[in-house]
Amino acid sequence: MVTYPTMRGSAVPAKYELIADDIRRQIDTGELIPGHRIPGESALVERYKVSPPTLRQALLVLRSEGLLEARHGIGTFVRAPRQKVRRDAARYQWEKDRVHEPESERRATGATEKDTGVTVNDLRFSAHYEVIDADERIASILGISAGDRVLRRDYRTMLDHEGVPLNLSTSYIPYDLAATNPSLLDDGNEPWPGGTQHQLFTIGIEVDRVDETISTRPPTSDETTELDLTTGVSVFVVQKRTVDTTGRVVEFSDVILPGDRTELVFSTKLARWEAR
Repeated sequence: MVTYPTMRGSAVPAKYELIADDIRRQIDTGELIPGHRIPGESALVERYKVSPPTLRQALLVLRSEGLLEARHGIGTFVRAPRQKVRRDAARYQWEKDRVHEPESERRATGATEKDTGVTVNDLRFSAHYEVIDADERIASILGISAGDRVLRRDYRTMLDHEGVPLNLSTSYIPYDLAATNPSLLDDGNEPWPGGTQHQLFTIGIEVDRVDETISTRPPTSDETTELDLTTGVSVFVVQKRTVDTTGRVVEFSDVILPGDRTELVFSTKLARWEAR
């Protein structure tokens, strides 16, 4: 039988939270290792002295964190940890600062390596380009007319040993803009050393700012499959607008980030009060 700790001066956690904490601790300390099947529902109900619905709620929390996965007809298993990704706003200034670096320097590392700490040799990268007609949404964002041609670029980057994308990224650039450098139309040139900001630099564009709108939602069935998400895991949806020094949106991206392995970091510098 598990003895729950008492807490003073604060609200007592719900039983399902305490159960989740205990199982999480066992995973953190190595008592439960990746690939290990945890005890069945009846055994855990007996151990924690709770009802089945309470236990299921605890397990749902751990699945939503990516710590457990249910295998139909077999049981619940400890999930192998996935690569964590830490994204902050400084990544865009870092990319801009590298635009004037030699190609050998730009090719040695990219934004994904910065976000994860892995090396370029650990990664597999794929890109698919397609020229499409802009729908109303994309046209409105890019300041063009619906039906105008845009270059749609789908990117996937994954660790060799995981085989699962770190995110799902779809980028849009006005075709007439990209076509001023034919190299930008060829997905065989990816991964491009220096990323999007260097691509824009080759056609005379300096990025002034990057605006991001971030929301969360349940994943679609396709996203669940491609990102290998467990039940209960949400995704971050990042709508990224790249704006040049004239105020024009020159690139737009939809980026889908798995919620169980992504950390978004915000740091805002505040003006100091004048001495009074």
